Amino acid sequence: MSGRISFFAQVNRNFDKAAAFTGLGRDLLRQIKQCNCVYQVVFPLKRDDGSIEVIRAYRAEHSQHKLPTKGGIRYAPNVNEDEVKALSALMTYKCAVVDVPFGGAKGGIKINPWKYSEAELERVTRRYTVELIRKNFIGPGIDVPAPDFGSGAREMSWIADTYMMMSTGELDAMGCVTGKPVAQGGIRGRTEATGLGVFYGIREACSQPEDMKQIGLDPGMEGKRVVVQGLGNVGYHAARFIQDAGGVLVGFAEYEGAIYSYKGLDLEAVMNHRKETGSILDFPGAKNLPNSSDALELDCDILIPAALENQIHSENAPRIKAKVIAEAANGPVTSDASELLKERGVLVIPDNFLNAGGVIVSYFEWIKNLSHVRFGRMGRRFDQQAYQRLLKGVEQATNHSFSEAEYTELARGADELDLVRSGLEDTMVTAYHSIREIKLQKGEKADLRTAAFVDAITKVALCYQELGIFP
Repeated sequence: MSGRISFFAQVNRNFDKAAAFTGLGRDLLRQIKQCNCVYQVVFPLKRDDGSIEVIRAYRAEHSQHKLPTKGGIRYAPNVNEDEVKALSALMTYKCAVVDVPFGGAKGGIKINPWKYSEAELERVTRRYTVELIRKNFIGPGIDVPAPDFGSGAREMSWIADTYMMMSTGELDAMGCVTGKPVAQGGIRGRTEATGLGVFYGIREACSQPEDMKQIGLDPGMEGKRVVVQGLGNVGYHAARFIQDAGGVLVGFAEYEGAIYSYKGLDLEAVMNHRKETGSILDFPGAKNLPNSSDALELDCDILIPAALENQIHSENAPRIKAKVIAEAANGPVTSDASELLKERGVLVIPDNFLNAGGVIVSYFEWIKNLSHVRFGRMGRRFDQQAYQRLLKGVEQATNHSFSEAEYTELARGADELDLVRSGLEDTMVTAYHSIREIKLQKGEKADLRTAAFVDAITKVALCYQELGIFP
């Protein structure tokens, strides 16, 4: 069964399939595929009750073809070396696909964060940061972490504070990590960035009439039946934007089980129910599914696996009814399952494109930290005054007066959130059409995942070739 193959081997299977389309030399391809370095550290944690626990953590840097390297830090009990290597490789390819100038990296701390107090998590995070500093595995021009599963803005603020304390006088120290609170050098729009990027990618895929016709769907998001696995940060925000665009949320899955209603489910009502009861199960008007994975097999148009890797494999792939699978998580569809789904005509929107929203907006935050200027600060007022002059010209030419509310809205200059979302949307739309064009050029043997890998491999190879190392 393909699910027993290591995660890194799964990534490399997809790499090898795409590499055959590139015509690049074997040695160059071998260099691109390898994980350049992995740091494993073990350190003691004094728990609040006085007991001592040994913590194991990792940081992998897959490729330094561009610096800094970039990737999140996940806090999870199943973190291991293979996982961080695989995720760092996906980061390399993801950054290349969306033209973000980073190499790929990933970190992990092998703990269940929900079983530790805030004080314990702070001690773990700060010690982990110190270990990274000692081995030169962190820095605004070296390696820039970000949030991932089990971590968030709070943990990133601890990392930034620890780094700044140990890097006195470093002007760009705040750029050592992204996903920070806005008040500590973060950027507006980072929280929902990955989920919003997932929405933009799905929306663009669904707007292609020829592609939708092939799978028996009408273009557009309106009325599409959607199932979401995982209601964490990514799944929740993807679902919210899809619902706002007219999609019908018919099923949700979480670790405690799954619910569905083909009449549609209101996202906020489900989230409130879970907050009150501790579970999505027994939501009024919905039916329960005792196994979370059963939701993957619900009848729907779009399935969004937004949980963990290897959720769709060779055993359950034949039972998947969705016509579009949107990989909001990293590696939710195994390589064997991808082949089975392709044979059935299912459109898989790959993770190394679709969930790039987080790293795109992290790139914007990093630029903001290095430039020390908030986006919109230089031009917002100028734009607003220019729009006001245009509106006054329209009023004079048409003898029509705008209301105060209309005037305020139409003349508003773009603020940081507007610019971040605009940049994210443009990047996702441009990248989708690039990989779709490669898919069309390569013919029936290539799917979108292969096309995305071809795109990434070609871009990374160019960097190595320009160094004169490889012909």
